[in-house]
Amino acid sequence: MNLNPRWLLLLLSVSAGVWSVPIDRNGDAKEAQPVVEEDKQEENVDTGLYYDRYLREVIEVLETDPHFREKLQTANTEDIKNGRLSKELDLVGHHVRTRLDELKRQEVSRLRMLLKAKLDSTNTQSLQMDHASLLKQFEHLDPHNQNTFEAKDLELLISTATKDLENYDAERHEEFKRYEMLKEHERREYLKGLDQEKREREEKRLQDLKEKHRQHPKVNAPGSVAQLREVWEETDGLDPQEFNPKTFFKLHDTNGDGVLDEQELEALFTKELEKVYDPKNEEDDMMEMEEERLRMREHVMKNVDINKDRLVNLEEFLRSTEKKEFNNPKEWETLDDTKPVYTEAELQRFEVELRDKEEELNRRAESLRQEQELLRERGKALEAQRREYQQAVLEMSQRQKDQQPAEGQPPTGPNGELQFHQDTKKLEDQEVKAPVEQAADVQVNLPAEPPQNLPSHT
Repeated sequence: MNLNPRWLLLLLSVSAGVWSVPIDRNGDAKEAQPVVEEDKQEENVDTGLYYDRYLREVIEVLETDPHFREKLQTANTEDIKNGRLSKELDLVGHHVRTRLDELKRQEVSRLRMLLKAKLDSTNTQSLQMDHASLLKQFEHLDPHNQNTFEAKDLELLISTATKDLENYDAERHEEFKRYEMLKEHERREYLKGLDQEKREREEKRLQDLKEKHRQHPKVNAPGSVAQLREVWEETDGLDPQEFNPKTFFKLHDTNGDGVLDEQELEALFTKELEKVYDPKNEEDDMMEMEEERLRMREHVMKNVDINKDRLVNLEEFLRSTEKKEFNNPKEWETLDDTKPVYTEAELQRFEVELRDKEEELNRRAESLRQEQELLRERGKALEAQRREYQQAVLEMSQRQKDQQPAEGQPPTGPNGELQFHQDTKKLEDQEVKAPVEQAADVQVNLPAEPPQNLPSHT
């Protein structure tokens, strides 16, 4: 399944992702056979939405239900946007609903963890956290029902993703503008730090790089016959004289879903962009290249996408080839030929913002330094206190050792062994000898045993 990250109609992107019709470049009149790509899956690009994984998993599960998949293939733009497609959820299989319920509970659990982490990071103490109220800030699910996935959840998921992704291009332009302002700010600050001679030399070097960047082959207007023929010849390896718009469309509908999505369109502009940008060249900025790619895609969408669903179907593509602009387009102006993406006033506000952020970072750094110093002092105090306690324990142990002989206990040696004085040993020897001598005296004082076999007196 190919899930394009910037499609507004996200569910349309899964309708025919695994089937593709190969194009016979040799023109043989053979019937095209559908090929099921089981092992090869196109890599999905992250949409950038904080609920991207949840969105993908819900679509994948819904795609496994034959009834919902059929309705999805026949649904139009309005059916999806107004929520009519969501009502079909009641007709999907039980195992699909069970899996969707499980996905929602996992998402609610993930959001709770995010909320807790946010509260912990802000040192917010909340013994009784009202998760239901906090979950209301997330618009892609129903916070009042946290256990089952219902039709309202699908409707909210589609509408929220549609709204969020509609702002995707604007956010990319704004990000590029800030990047350009930061680059200009850093250039000016760098030049300020140089003396006059070095500054003039560096300014000349930078200007030479800018002029060198401008020296590139002519860039064809995106979506023009010249641009498409160049792709047909150099990328597809086909004869430019045999250019056929219908064959070109099918050839570059890489996932075979019957439409050219934004990624497939942007891939067509690679050859034009390579004329202007080379990652090996110092003067070429790859961030500018991606902004140029976005401008080219928006230009084509504006002229070709009739129903404004951000997808180009075959009919729209063929109609665009019939327009006058297709064969005689205006000369394409690159970023170098257009006005800067920011004004001087915007740059000044940006620099003020940078200074405010720098001051805030310095305040935080100073606060952390003071906290570190305080912790170091506390550590020293604790170490001194530990040494005092250790000395007190040693002194107490020594006093106990000194008191042992006074209490009649034998003193101990350096290793804890018992020690005996010489007088004590003599006394013990005397006490041992006394019983022996007493026993000897007893034997001496006993009467002698009468002799045996003496004659008796009459």
